[in-house]
Amino acid sequence: MQLETLISQFQKKDEKAFEQLYNMYSDSIHGVIYNIVRDHKIAEEVMQDVFIKAWHKADTYNTSKGRFFTWILNIARNAAIDKTRSKSYKNSNKNLNAEFFVDILESTDNLNDKIDAIGIQKYVKALGEKCKKIIEYLYFKGYTQKETSEELDIPLGTIKTRNRNCIKDLRAMILE
Repeated sequence: MQLETLISQFQKKDEKAFEQLYNMYSDSIHGVIYNIVRDHKIAEEVMQDVFIKAWHKADTYNTSKGRFFTWILNIARNAAIDKTRSKSYKNSNKNLNAEFFVDILESTDNLNDKIDAIGIQKYVKALGEKCKKIIEYLYFKGYTQKETSEELDIPLGTIKTRNRNCIKDLRAMILE
């Protein structure tokens, strides 16, 4: 069956046309989505959502505006980007499997000897408690300033100021 006929049948809600288009494009669409979300399960889920969305919005596709593949590819790209911006996606990345961090979890102190691999342990220990906490969250736990603010229940502006001052203090100690 020619592609134009297949797309026309798809727009008329022909399930066989849907199945053929899915088989034709699913691998490519999955690859594009995976390159954005970096997780095969999530990519599979988003890909299925993309084809369902394309099915429901099939009448909006216009051959004069571009190829069908480009149309569905744009839907996929936008859906993948939306997924990475979702709260559930961000939270799932924060809650990574503990197997990846066994050596960190075995330690009783988050600012442990592992830090000394780059030689700053003595400098970080010399900082005040406020600075240690902020540096731990921002640089060793990977929190954003906003997340650190929420976690420590400190205003965002205060986190930004303290971070700047703490880094300035660290820099002064290291360069002495």
